[in-house]
Amino acid sequence: MDFELPPDDDPRRTEVRAWLAANPDPSGEVLAEAGYVAPHWPRPWGLDADPIQQIIIDEELKRAGVRRPQNQIGIGWAGPTIVHAGTPEQQARYLPKLLSGEEVWCQLFSEPEAGSDLANLGTRAVLDGDEWVINGQKIWTSLAQFSKFGILIARTDADAPKHAGITYFVCPMDAPGLEIRPIVEMTGGQTFNEVFFTDVRLPADHVIGEVNKGWGLAKVTLGNERVSLSAGGALWGLGPTGGDLLDLVRTQGGTADPELRQRLARIHTTEEILRMIRLRSVSARIRGEQPGPEASIRKVMADEHGQAIMDLAKDLAGAAGMLAADPGDPVAGGLGAGPLGAELKLWNFGFLFAAALTIGGGTGEVQRNILGERVLGLPHELDVESGKTWSEARRG
Repeated sequence: MDFELPPDDDPRRTEVRAWLAANPDPSGEVLAEAGYVAPHWPRPWGLDADPIQQIIIDEELKRAGVRRPQNQIGIGWAGPTIVHAGTPEQQARYLPKLLSGEEVWCQLFSEPEAGSDLANLGTRAVLDGDEWVINGQKIWTSLAQFSKFGILIARTDADAPKHAGITYFVCPMDAPGLEIRPIVEMTGGQTFNEVFFTDVRLPADHVIGEVNKGWGLAKVTLGNERVSLSAGGALWGLGPTGGDLLDLVRTQGGTADPELRQRLARIHTTEEILRMIRLRSVSARIRGEQPGPEASIRKVMADEHGQAIMDLAKDLAGAAGMLAADPGDPVAGGLGAGPLGAELKLWNFGFLFAAALTIGGGTGEVQRNILGERVLGLPHELDVESGKTWSEARRG
């Protein structure tokens, strides 16, 4: 594809600018109604935008200082799955407020014994009349304590093979019998949670797709998750980018250290590679293709890139980078600093959080196994002791 973007006077740019002039401070609802939250989605939820049009919209919104709603799991993971397999009634119920950010979503997939081997999940759903009764536990559920809904997979046929007998649900996070316990991280925050289900009842119309066919939809979600987690900022699409760090270094006068300069050059190079891969991913979505194993390439690179950005930012902070003082702390007085003496802001938090990047959403090791087996066609990894493949060994 042609990676040259249209000039400033291109009609597609002027159309977006005219809309922004008429809507200088648009709410999430207004952005969603205009199709500007997820332009590549089909109408009426998006604009059926081609890759270039989507990038133009992204650039013009950024230039105008307009931010899309913060609902990463809803817009990046749940929404595309509901577009793909939801009924018209489900789409009409969930998508408008998902896009506007009015209803935050979380993902109820991982379990204590089913993380990297997700299909080994133990949460059960049993049909009782016209309701499903859910019992089990999920873990590492981001934003569960703030969410209106969660996308949930549970086993609905205990006798089916591991990748069959799984059903995909929409779960209200205030349902009776559902308990959320925040997990305190080393950042001091509580992004992740444990979620417990005790006889939680979900109506039959909360099933997305077909009963016992949820594993295929889970793969759609995971593919979109890997694309979403590898987009934008260094912290799973949030926070600063590599470009932000480079801009900050320029503003602060640069560095003469040859090793640090080389690391900055690698940040720039990787950022450009990831941008090109993003264009390819967007192009595939426009053609109606769901993210495949190639999404793992981008996630592996983006996770390690995010860690490299935060490691370099910490090193550029020098001795001040060893301090984690809160600028509002009356005792410490905000002694910590960001790169080259810049404001602390998210840099210290980002450094601590970055350790999670190569774990969440599928570890880097699992992503490399996916690439080796499904892209390169290599044989399945063997367990040294049993001589079985890794998946066979996990099943016993």
